[in-house]
Amino acid sequence: MTGWPDLLKDSYSGEDILEIKEFLHSKEVFNFVPLSNGLFAASSSEDASNTGYSKVCVRDNIYIAYAHYLIGEREVALRSVESLLAFYKKHRFRFETTIDQGKRPSSLMDRPHVRFDGLGMKELDESWEHAQNDALSYLLWLACKLYSSGEMNQEKPTLDADTLDLLILFPLYFDAIQFWKDEDSGHWEEAPKIEASSIGTVVAGLKEFRTLMLANTEINYQWTYKDHPVTVELLDQLIAHGKSALETILPWECIQPAEKKRRFDASLLFLIFPLNVISAETALRVVDDVKDNLQGEMGIRRYIADSFWCQDFQQLPRAIQTSSHPDRTAWLSEHNVTLSPGGEAQWCIFDPILSSIYGMRYQSLKRDPADLKWQTQYLNRSLRQITAKPFLIPMGESDKPKEIIEIPADRCPELYYLLADNYIPNVSTPLLWTQANLLVALEMMTRSLSLPCP
Repeated sequence: MTGWPDLLKDSYSGEDILEIKEFLHSKEVFNFVPLSNGLFAASSSEDASNTGYSKVCVRDNIYIAYAHYLIGEREVALRSVESLLAFYKKHRFRFETTIDQGKRPSSLMDRPHVRFDGLGMKELDESWEHAQNDALSYLLWLACKLYSSGEMNQEKPTLDADTLDLLILFPLYFDAIQFWKDEDSGHWEEAPKIEASSIGTVVAGLKEFRTLMLANTEINYQWTYKDHPVTVELLDQLIAHGKSALETILPWECIQPAEKKRRFDASLLFLIFPLNVISAETALRVVDDVKDNLQGEMGIRRYIADSFWCQDFQQLPRAIQTSSHPDRTAWLSEHNVTLSPGGEAQWCIFDPILSSIYGMRYQSLKRDPADLKWQTQYLNRSLRQITAKPFLIPMGESDKPKEIIEIPADRCPELYYLLADNYIPNVSTPLLWTQANLLVALEMMTRSLSLPCP
């Protein structure tokens, strides 16, 4: 990294981590520039408007909000969450229609939209894989955390009737679509399948809603939509459905046949941290699976044979680069474009999560020094992913004039991909989701180092 090779160490003190944080802040690595309503575009890159990352993505915003929540900047988190809730208050009919009909929508576009125009708080006309139960559940999870209790010497935020009227639609919606066997597009916005990472996220959201409900039993509120009551019994039933499905699927991501089946997927890490919804034994298996099968030199693959930003991706037509997963897959098949073994993109959002997982383990009563060592190793991998120099990246098909995109130094990439056998960051640099996860990893390291030595 630029100007500070001596800051990376095999072991750290609290003062070392503080120095790293100060350095990163001085380089504007943690530059989170919100829209006027507190929401965040997925990337602040100058090329974001061409990649679609100038839009607001619910999942990314929750990870950004959670990072600020964890470091004590609760107002940043609350403002983002309340703006997301305001969007869904405007478009609550998508929840209500599904609940009223008692079945999942036949069209992905009829699902609650998880990618939208943040400035106008409007849905987008473009076709997109909006069947993302995980994204909706992340919002429910963090909203309920924020509204359940006052933390960090701050009062509990006001939970008004309009907000409750919206929040109760979430469990009713998940019940209507039978989330435990619903095919959704999940974390990677792909062709729908039944996937453990989405089911687990819904379970986490429902558990937090249950906590919120029990913390507010004294308020004068009916906890019902039309003739659909939300009760603790209903929540327990839904959570049980989700847990049963997870027990059947894990440690796989998807056990459906043919092309939907997937053994390894790094999104399962999120069920360990920050969601903490799977057993310690299963968590160990998931971590080992990722380390043994998906970890690479520069980052971590989402899954084996992932075509997004695969080798020489920038030579594909721009419309295909930014298209939905099914359209890209169909184009690659039609043009006989095959993925080279090991040619998948290596992402930068996972190493900070692995560091935080080991930090969570170390901060338990066991206080195992081996966990602190692994926490440090994955923090260092995360720090080394920050761009150490500017990159000039040629964009465009091989037989057409090239557009040169400059990736600045000291920025957190979305991923590294292979261009002529060299790993370089892609154009969605910086990615705010990566920044957020790195911020969390540093906070978790600070907490580990603040504990007495075992």
